[in-house]
Amino acid sequence: MQEATTAIGTVVDRDRRGPPRRRRLRHGGRPSRTDAARLGERILEVATELFLTEGYGATTIEAVAARAGVSKRTFYHRFEHKAALFAAVVHRIIQQIRPPPGVALLEGTTLHDILRRFATLILRSALMPRAIALYRLVTGESARFPHLLRAVYEEGWSQQAAVLIGDLLARELHDPRLSPQLLTFAAEQFLDMVITLPQRRAVGLGQAMTAKELDAWADGVVRLFLDGCRGL
Repeated sequence: MQEATTAIGTVVDRDRRGPPRRRRLRHGGRPSRTDAARLGERILEVATELFLTEGYGATTIEAVAARAGVSKRTFYHRFEHKAALFAAVVHRIIQQIRPPPGVALLEGTTLHDILRRFATLILRSALMPRAIALYRLVTGESARFPHLLRAVYEEGWSQQAAVLIGDLLARELHDPRLSPQLLTFAAEQFLDMVITLPQRRAVGLGQAMTAKELDAWADGVVRLFLDGCRGL
């Protein structure tokens, strides 16, 4: 069988046993949603590794596109600029390290038990390798790129956690002195008490805490925090 291409983009199958038969050429089109999602995920994974290992300033769009195997045109079709890419990377990391949707955040028989379990969940997320790498990145480059802190803050779940804790304290303590502003302040202080020291030690400012030490730390923070709230 011989084939000849006509001017209108069809292929003519010349079969000795019959008249020519025409079939339409298949032209390339847009990728499927699945393929597009995979491509976007590949770009984000490459960008995540480059940001966390090379730093924000040293990571270029050209490097991300080259390592992901896409053109700059394809990249810009998905991300307007590097800051938008970083925001997407932060969102992806936060979604990976936060507790799964099916996990109850506030659960327990007493206020101490509820906060104790919640503190454990917070520490587990904050001390994951990618969370620590992100913390190092933001800490090291926030002076040159102040929008990095804003991107992490806006995507982080600390605001949601503070609201949950504030509502919990209002419901359980029944103290009229605890105004909404004071409840918000107390919740934010609780989060800082739980995370700050273990996180600093995890990045190298001291010896990283063991699992046993973290367990004792969470319990001690909750006891100290509740004593302070009740002693107002």
